[in-house]
Amino acid sequence: MASPRTVTIVALSVALGLFFVFMGTIKLTPRLSKDAYSEMKRAYKSYVRALPLLKKMGINSILLRKSIGALEVACGIVMTLVPGRPKDVANFFLLLLVLAVLFFHQLVGDPLKRYAHALVFGILLTCRLLIARKPEDRSSEKKPLPRNSEEQPSLYEKAPQGKVKVS
Repeated sequence: MASPRTVTIVALSVALGLFFVFMGTIKLTPRLSKDAYSEMKRAYKSYVRALPLLKKMGINSILLRKSIGALEVACGIVMTLVPGRPKDVANFFLLLLVLAVLFFHQLVGDPLKRYAHALVFGILLTCRLLIARKPEDRSSEKKPLPRNSEEQPSLYEKAPQGKVKVS
């Protein structure tokens, strides 16, 4: 049976992966929702206007929106389908993207309700990454007893016996 930690990581990976595939697809094509696609186009135009450095670098709103959308779709697919370390890398890239999007929302002065989802998913990405990177707790497993007396004694057996002076 899978440990609760494993179940949590898998559930978060699949849910977050599907969410980012969905959001990235909305940024790339109007097929899912024409209204959401139009809103994304408008939002990314305001982001580029608010940050003139992007214009100087030759990044227009279309390139910014499509590159972020493609990265979200790619990382979302990895989070959903690919096992192992690539999930953590995708998680990290998505966390960086969420931080960038939060920066853009703050830059243009959007109200909290416009970027609350980014905050929530940023927290979920952080939690998933922390849980996945935390080493497995092995203290609950039974430690085999030594078979012969030549093996090293435990720390408790090495502890000095006697009275402890407390002042």
